Amino acid sequence: MTPDASIETIAVVIPARDEENLLPAALESVRAAAAHPGIESVRVLTVVVADCCTDATAAVSREAGALVVPVRFRNVGRARAAGVRAALGAIGGAPGGVWIASTDADSTVRPDWLAFQAARAAEGWDAVIGTVTVDRWPADKAELADRYRRLYERSRPPAHRPWHHPHVHGANLGVSSRAYAVAGGFPPTPLDEDRGLVEALERTGAHLLRTPDCPVGTSARRTPRARGGFGDHLIDLDRTLLDVRTRRQPTSP
Repeated sequence: MTPDASIETIAVVIPARDEENLLPAALESVRAAAAHPGIESVRVLTVVVADCCTDATAAVSREAGALVVPVRFRNVGRARAAGVRAALGAIGGAPGGVWIASTDADSTVRPDWLAFQAARAAEGWDAVIGTVTVDRWPADKAELADRYRRLYERSRPPAHRPWHHPHVHGANLGVSSRAYAVAGGFPPTPLDEDRGLVEALERTGAHLLRTPDCPVGTSARRTPRARGGFGDHLIDLDRTLLDVRTRRQPTSP
């Protein structure tokens, strides 16, 4: 791999739909990541795409210093793509030297999240595909939490061997702007736009790093914004566990 031009700017893109409650924690975590000494010479621009919001999402974002892009898509693929376009437009100039980091409004990133991605870009990786950990599990969902973790990590190899995991999350994804442009960007799909981008990156020969080394925390909420997405996956898994418990119960004679 040949390292790309040094990263001068990181654009953090966050789609949001009525996220005034969870978004402040996400933005604060990004602010802390932007202040990491590992990227002290890098400009960080945070973009929140407020998609069909009826609450204070936009106001909360502006108060935190983010660039707000109001849209009416109800489509996360189009929202993420609009955020990237707005970021590149605000940055100006050629796409080289820009890194696009994607996360979600119900997620919190680690303080070294952006520094980690910038370091991998300096090594020559075109994209970093990270994992997530689910936090804030309800107290009565211990069985669901255990089941989720076991399924999520079932492909992890024995200790001390790298885990080139199969997961793709918009909550923990980074890509160089050059590779993003060659791949055609986020597809305009209401679901799996992150997976669609990664598949396009693979087709165009981008160097992809799948790593669990810098996970992003995401919520276990039961009111998902994208139907068929991560939240619905947790709901379906919980329903499966309920069905199993029901079948185990003895029947009346």
